[in-house]
Amino acid sequence: MNKIIYCIYLKKKTKGLKKKVYPGILGEKIYKNISEIAWSIWIKHQTIFINEKKLNMLKKKDRKILENEMKNFLFKN
Repeated sequence: MNKIIYCIYLKKKTKGLKKKVYPGILGEKIYKNISEIAWSIWIKHQTIFINEKKLNMLKKKDRKILENEMKNFLFKN
């Protein structure tokens, strides 16, 4: 059964994520407020962002930059 949520990114009710896709409190917020569609849009943007900024996901500083971009992208559009 698909759960229906109000997606903050799309600003409408739509199908929610099937499972948590990110750890911690932020992961819980994403699970409750971001739809499958919005998450797939983020994944595409994330790939472009990592490549353009030449981020190295092995570096904590770069992971933090990506996390901040994710928060801005999903919750402040």
